[in-house]
Amino acid sequence: MPSRHKEALPAEENLPTPLIIPRDAHPISRKDIDREALKVMHRLRDAGFSAYLVGGAVRDLYLGKTPKDFDISTNARPGQLRTLFRNSRIIGRRFRLVQVFFHGGKIIEVSTLRCQSEFDDQEEDEVLAHNNTFGTEAEDAFRRDLTINALFYEIENFTIIDYTGGVADLDNRIVRLVGEPERRIIRDPVRMLRAIRHAARTGFAIEEKTWQAVMAQRETLRLCPDSRIRDELFKDLRSGASAPWLELAVASGLVFILFPCYDGMIEQADQEGDQVYALLLSLCRVIDRLHAQETPLPEELLFTLLLLPWGLERFNLREYEARGKEAVAFFQNLRGQVEAGLEHLNIKRAIKEEVCLLLSNFPVFFKHGKGQPWPGWLKKKSYYPDGLLLFSLYQEAAGGSPVPAASLPEPPAATPRQRPERKKESFRSHRGEARTPAFSRKKGGVFGLK
Repeated sequence: MPSRHKEALPAEENLPTPLIIPRDAHPISRKDIDREALKVMHRLRDAGFSAYLVGGAVRDLYLGKTPKDFDISTNARPGQLRTLFRNSRIIGRRFRLVQVFFHGGKIIEVSTLRCQSEFDDQEEDEVLAHNNTFGTEAEDAFRRDLTINALFYEIENFTIIDYTGGVADLDNRIVRLVGEPERRIIRDPVRMLRAIRHAARTGFAIEEKTWQAVMAQRETLRLCPDSRIRDELFKDLRSGASAPWLELAVASGLVFILFPCYDGMIEQADQEGDQVYALLLSLCRVIDRLHAQETPLPEELLFTLLLLPWGLERFNLREYEARGKEAVAFFQNLRGQVEAGLEHLNIKRAIKEEVCLLLSNFPVFFKHGKGQPWPGWLKKKSYYPDGLLLFSLYQEAAGGSPVPAASLPEPPAATPRQRPERKKESFRSHRGEARTPAFSRKKGGVFGLK
């Protein structure tokens, strides 16, 4: 049976002692932990430091899943980690991490336990407060977003350390924010997206107070940097659970912050009979099917699929026909509205241009895709391959046959977290092509040297 940790935290920290779950009371086994992660943990332990497997790795192992990454926390500082692991580097600005490199480009990330100062009493809450202070095991647990991600697994006694009730929430299939939900969201609104993502991935229910806080504070998501929202959104769409994510995003109203073009077009409270929502949900299911087949779509096709139901409704793309100046005006209007709809996500201009091109040419594929052969002139267009794929994915979402694998783009090689390759540049490239050569046969040499 689980036992209570006997070592009390300092009184001024006002944090509970953890629940310690012994090896015979939990399902996590060392044989399921990445070999390189174990090497890092053993070296830390042998050097006299603490070593914990943390976050999603503990959650997934507890649920019998294979973690994508194995992250480690320790009381060693970044400088000490660099000394201990010569094959490493320090990254990060807001909080520094150490990446330890292994053969084949695999990376194990090691973080120093962080301070819990976010929970100190303050007169006002601050969005995204900066804090690079190192802390204790308990403080680090209470900094984390969700209870199910705030668990520690240590290799000394092979126990799970639980400060926040994460094990009970895993057993009861509940997603719950650590601490007071509304305040945690105000401090970092991105936590709303993470709560919804994990509920969608696991099929867990969102705890009532957490759900009510999301509903009450969803507008604060607009306060976050565009790049953070974009990165979180990509994680949602490429999680393999974008369809259940969409259901939660619509029910909470967050989808209208992320994609304001759907505000007023989809009913938040009642989606039954809503054709726009039904198509969007079907397209997300197609995206999930491709993810399950390890065939992720490129960004431009991903965003085009997400905006297609809006385009069909707003511009009547199934029946629209335009020529000459009218077609130019149509494209300019479409591009302006796509730009406005994606502006807050900090999407690259080239991707937005490709989205506009695919949407504007969709009527051509819809017109000629009714059983007859594709026109020769259309096959010669540069946008034909992507346009045909978009139309085929639309047909699948509308009840047609799954798109065959041969029609899909080649997926990138599935590899673990990789070390970035250094660009090979010659010495001469740093000086610029127009610079005078470093040596000269002329009398007097260069720069007055003989």
